[in-house]
Amino acid sequence: MHTEQSEQAQPEKFNLVASVPFVLVHLLCGLAFVTGVHWQWVLLAVATYVVRMFGVTAGYHRYFSHRAFSTNRVFQFALAFLAQLSAQKGVLWWAAHHRHHHRSSDQADDIHSPVQRGFWYSHVGWILSTRWEATNQSAIRDFARYPELRWLDRWWLVPPLTGGVLLFALGGLPWLVWGGFISTVALWHGTFVINSVTHVFGTRRYLTRDTSRNSLVLALITLGEGWHNNHHFHQNTANQGWFWWEIDLTFYALKVLSLFGVVRDLRLPSEQTKLAFTRYTAEQRAQLQQESRFGMYQPKPPVPTPEGTPMLSGFTPVMIKR
Repeated sequence: MHTEQSEQAQPEKFNLVASVPFVLVHLLCGLAFVTGVHWQWVLLAVATYVVRMFGVTAGYHRYFSHRAFSTNRVFQFALAFLAQLSAQKGVLWWAAHHRHHHRSSDQADDIHSPVQRGFWYSHVGWILSTRWEATNQSAIRDFARYPELRWLDRWWLVPPLTGGVLLFALGGLPWLVWGGFISTVALWHGTFVINSVTHVFGTRRYLTRDTSRNSLVLALITLGEGWHNNHHFHQNTANQGWFWWEIDLTFYALKVLSLFGVVRDLRLPSEQTKLAFTRYTAEQRAQLQQESRFGMYQPKPPVPTPEGTPMLSGFTPVMIKR
């Protein structure tokens, strides 16, 4: 079984095999000069982006990585399949590495910290490294017990290839280019900015041990994931926009699904957690203001919080009733 220790021991090498298709998909976007531009194809690209981004945010992230809500086994598989249509590797691989990121966020062994390894490594470099290509089964035992998820994780290319064939069958080359290649490249970088940009740009409301920040622009791009400082302060919530003005389209969709019983037990932050920043001292508020300035500051332990103020920056596995 692959473990976190064996993963850390792997040398840092550029994976040429994985990089060729990654670069090739970017280059194939140039086929838009062959197909031309039509408003229907642009709408198709937006639609396939939004639907698959929901798979990434609700599936890969909030459900499989953080168990922020519950669902049945059938919809669990559907979420995994939808997430993998994004061509971001297997669901167990994605969630296991994300859990590792939260345990070590912006510390020396964080797999994609812009503070520790630079902006571009945190954005795409780590994905193309041989060091992180295996699935750490020990970090994802709760979902690795399902054989259908293990199958999807092993054959992670099946969903995106199926999606590509379907697009070509329905609309020929224009659909494949706009709904496939262009939409996928936008989806990749729309996802990757959470690893890189939200640790560099934005504002900090809560004291955490990392450099996580909130950004309305990135929240719109990622259907709500841009409220990254909220998320790193308390991770196991189905919503990441905690206040009415913090737009979180993924949560709105999950709320609708809960009305029909498709998902349930949506975990929400308590009022004490949400308003923890109101109990900060003047020194703590000054620290947050300093940290909100542009740049990749070196993370350090936050100023101790007053009694009764939660500090929830570490990953805590939460077992939800199934």
